[in-house]
Amino acid sequence: MRWLIPIVLYLLLELYAFQAVKTISKNQIIHIVYLLVSISILGYVIYTFSNYDRSVGPTKYTLRASGMLLLTLVPKLILVLFMFGEDIIRVCVAGYTYLTNTFFEGTATQYLPDRRKFISQIALGVAAIPFAGLLHGIFRGKYNFKVIHHVLHFNDLPSAFDGFRVTQISDIHSGSFDDPAKIEYAVDLINEQNTDLLLFTGDIVNTMAKEMDDWIDTFKRIKTPQYGKYSVLGNHDYGEYVTWESQEAKEANFQAIKDIHNKIDFNLLLNDNRYIEKEGERIAVIGVENWGHNFKKAGDLTKATKGVNKEDFKILLSHDPSHWEHEVKKHDDHFHLTLSGHTHGFQFGIEIPGFMRWSPVQYVYKQWAGMYSEMGRYLNVNRGFGFHAFPGRVGIWPEITVIELRKGEKPT
Repeated sequence: MRWLIPIVLYLLLELYAFQAVKTISKNQIIHIVYLLVSISILGYVIYTFSNYDRSVGPTKYTLRASGMLLLTLVPKLILVLFMFGEDIIRVCVAGYTYLTNTFFEGTATQYLPDRRKFISQIALGVAAIPFAGLLHGIFRGKYNFKVIHHVLHFNDLPSAFDGFRVTQISDIHSGSFDDPAKIEYAVDLINEQNTDLLLFTGDIVNTMAKEMDDWIDTFKRIKTPQYGKYSVLGNHDYGEYVTWESQEAKEANFQAIKDIHNKIDFNLLLNDNRYIEKEGERIAVIGVENWGHNFKKAGDLTKATKGVNKEDFKILLSHDPSHWEHEVKKHDDHFHLTLSGHTHGFQFGIEIPGFMRWSPVQYVYKQWAGMYSEMGRYLNVNRGFGFHAFPGRVGIWPEITVIELRKGEKPT
């Protein structure tokens, strides 16, 4: 029964969108092929999600099903908007014609005008744009890795760290990968940055530690910079989105996920900190467990900063950017730079540098992608390395961030 209402709504949407196809072509073969394809996709999606195993969690099959659903649903929604708009005009014309004939004894017998072919053609043309975008996002966009550079200036940065370069990656989600060659390429891209420090801000898997088994050797190839590799956990690393046979099984999976970090030579910070020393000066790298305004709150800034002086220069790793908004940016300890991920930029949006930035996720997260600053404190929200839920990226590409720290005022 829980599927009944969504299926009925989808079928109504499908029948409405089908009117555009019928208006453009009277060929019965085209009509039959269109309906067979639509019914087959709907059947596959229903079968996949009705057999979803909560003890396993998301799989490549559920990713494929969600991709197919969006690939067909979004264009059809656009078709329906056009067709519904035309129907409003048709009904108004019909009402006017009826009233005119009623009161002035006209001779018209058809009150409701026929659909206009050019409206359907425009609708299909517009709907083809998101269809092509989603198709590109599924087959190419999800591995369209981009290196994003930022230069940040701080008056209180220790002089020895002037020009210090940090690489950030986030949201690996290894359980979603389906192309080893592309991941190898991305690892090479990370290594090419040749920075001083490498930081990973959580979500190494979707749910299960075993998702990473086939990728350990690949990620172990990430070179350890002179000043090390550090990481934290994300919300998906706690195994809380599946049903476990026992608490012991959940805890064993959680321990296995934490062990992965050591296997790929990352120093996992669990509400802990480390000092990076250079030429007799130092900065603090602080890592908290996940803290999300709408997710798990395991992060503890007090515990994580134990032994760190208030005046020290601090880089904080915190997976969810809502932590910065609700706790970090006004904290008395003054965290100079916070690195987060989590949002993936929704894996869908429009980014035109210097002109436009938009994604549906901005209505949920105030800080959702890129660099932000308030009161001399910075937050970088990495767009993510991998993908989840939708097997693609449209307009929001997977990101490797390189941040250069500079001492002094930003040049004008």
